[in-house]
Amino acid sequence: MQVAVIVAGVLAEAVAWWLVSTGRRRVWRLMPVVLGAMGLAAAIARPPVAAADTSIPVALGVGLAAGLVLYLGTRGFVWVASHWAHFRRDVVQKYAEAGEVSLAMSLVLSLAVMVPSEELFWRGLFQGRLESSMAGGAAAVVAWLGYVGANLASRNLPIVAGAIVGGAVWAGLAWWSGGVLASLGSHILWTGLMLALPPVAGRHASGRGAPR
Repeated sequence: MQVAVIVAGVLAEAVAWWLVSTGRRRVWRLMPVVLGAMGLAAAIARPPVAAADTSIPVALGVGLAAGLVLYLGTRGFVWVASHWAHFRRDVVQKYAEAGEVSLAMSLVLSLAVMVPSEELFWRGLFQGRLESSMAGGAAAVVAWLGYVGANLASRNLPIVAGAIVGGAVWAGLAWWSGGVLASLGSHILWTGLMLALPPVAGRHASGRGAPR
């Protein structure tokens, strides 16, 4: 059952991003549904573990700290990479899509549905299942590559860059902690800050915040 859910989930996320990238579906209408279904199926197929190799407070604290560092690093990277016209265009496109719904709605959909679902699927089920048949480090790498591969279908440079860097951080946190709490804390904080306090390149597109 776990393998079937993994295969179906990977294909579902890739196809969903492809449909969004071609303009056939809107991101806020499709991705919460697809990711939510993936997260629910993952939780049923493999009940998540919060932190098997460390305490819950330590896992949460390290995860939140990693999320803050990742956010600050992302802002710096976006500022530099936005000098590349193609990258800046993709940033503007994504934040324009974010502006299609209210900030409150985007935060609810992201932090209550999409982010937890991705963590349950990619770090809880996918990476957890691999760890039962290979070394933890190797499982983290394979899970990271799968996550990046699914996000490549978005054909959007910021999304892919986020999957490469963020995915590596979250896979590493899950490996270190033996569960999904650390990666979930990091992913939630990073996503929330990226939506509420977007990089300069995304502020005008989303209509959130004045440039500074």
